[in-house]
Amino acid sequence: MELTGRSIIGFRQGRGDTELFYAMNPVSGESIQPGFVSATLEEVDAAAQLSEQAFSDYSRVPGREKAAFLRKIASNVEGIATKVIERAGTETALPPARLQGEMARTCGQLRLFGGVVDDGSWTTARIDRADSDRKPLAKPDVRSMLRPLGPVVVFGASNFPLAFSVAGGDTASALAAGNPVIVKAHPAHPGTSELVGRALQKAVRECGLPEGVFSLLFDRGTDVGTQLVKHPMIKAAGFTGSRAAGRALMDVAAARPEPIPFFAEMSSTNPVFILPGALRERRDAIATGLHASFTMGAGQFCTKPGLVFLPAGKDSDELTEKLRTLSSQPARFHMLTSGIRSSYYAGVSDRSSKSKIRALAQAGESPNDTGFCASAALFATDVRTFLNDGNLADEIFGPATLLVERTTPEAVLEVARKLDGHLTATIHGTDEDLRQNSELIALLERKVGRLIFNGFPTGVEVCHAMVHGGPYPATSDGRFTSVGTQAIFRFARPVCYQGFPDHALPEELQDANPLGIWRMVDGKMTRESVSRSVAA
Repeated sequence: MELTGRSIIGFRQGRGDTELFYAMNPVSGESIQPGFVSATLEEVDAAAQLSEQAFSDYSRVPGREKAAFLRKIASNVEGIATKVIERAGTETALPPARLQGEMARTCGQLRLFGGVVDDGSWTTARIDRADSDRKPLAKPDVRSMLRPLGPVVVFGASNFPLAFSVAGGDTASALAAGNPVIVKAHPAHPGTSELVGRALQKAVRECGLPEGVFSLLFDRGTDVGTQLVKHPMIKAAGFTGSRAAGRALMDVAAARPEPIPFFAEMSSTNPVFILPGALRERRDAIATGLHASFTMGAGQFCTKPGLVFLPAGKDSDELTEKLRTLSSQPARFHMLTSGIRSSYYAGVSDRSSKSKIRALAQAGESPNDTGFCASAALFATDVRTFLNDGNLADEIFGPATLLVERTTPEAVLEVARKLDGHLTATIHGTDEDLRQNSELIALLERKVGRLIFNGFPTGVEVCHAMVHGGPYPATSDGRFTSVGTQAIFRFARPVCYQGFPDHALPEELQDANPLGIWRMVDGKMTRESVSRSVAA
């Protein structure tokens, strides 16, 4: 399967502009063939128009057919897994084992959403039956369910070339809800994106779905993404990336004549609170786990622990020393892009320049480095300095973390109150630690989307209960998740039908419940069919 370097617009191939851009090999720093061309503004409009035309039909496709489509995408991607993993490895320097795991996650979540829409209960169908005998006014028949929003734009993420990219979680959840999707490929891995995009395009054809259900647009910069978010046919967008880019696109979405929901996952430092009981019992194991967590994937995970809070004492000192030893090893990591590497070293340099910050393991550039190479950095400061300098809570995207020492129970609560929104917060402790820190847990519930006990935040399980979100600035809307089956709710809205005859209602709301889904009928959950009115 040869790459063409051009956008996929429904069943067509784009022409693009004339200037080529290239993926870069993070190991060598060299460009990778072939060159790609950005979509033109005319092609942005063509993709949006096709997507809108497809919506009227695709939004009404039965759940079992959408489920078959999602499973077909997974099968098609698995059919080219060797080529995809090889290309992704070249474009990202991520090791084969990591990419194989990401491939399994990508296809697994497609099938997971297939199961959700096959069942159909996700639509939260509700029926309040008519009561003509109610006094003083008769009660009408009122029914509601979730319906898709319309064409959705998905932005590929730099750090997950598969699971948060063309056929990743945002695409899977938007398609599952009944929305056509236009993916704006990340310029760091266009070859990977095109391979997966063709597998998805093929699934649209094989399932007999409208042409505009899927498109994939390339762009060397930001113009295509901005124009997509501005386009009047687009009704929502999903994004994973930096706070600066996410915030800029949020503002574009809000400034439209018709504002649209923009679901952005942006930045998080994922604080870790190590309590005294855990330090006494598992000091060395916690240090080893922390080091593995903040250096995993060169620290390029949105759940990387970037802040660690330690009480005063010998156990904390020894944990710090073990972390220093581990972080001082001459390991070199390859960052995903030159821009990410530059931002990492700028953040490390800024932190190193602060007078009350100790660099326990200093990331340094080596004359022998090739490509986008970097090393780990470990910093430490006291809790008062941290509280007095709000910038110390900022994310450094890469293999770096900050130890905040000599905390007290009172200081820990002060820290928790001042935290911005994050994706996760982790507590290491004993049962007694938890009993003594109930107020800390209550505060953290307001600050994060996922609380972890005696674990580490890297590694996000894709399941029904997972919440991968959090209050701003971790995400643009802390009510939602981008991982797990609850992600489908981002791309749907409730629609109410009052007084409609049974034959004119969606199957989910018809009296006989032909789909056999769970529904709320007069306030009670049931799979049973219903009579037409309370009086009946």
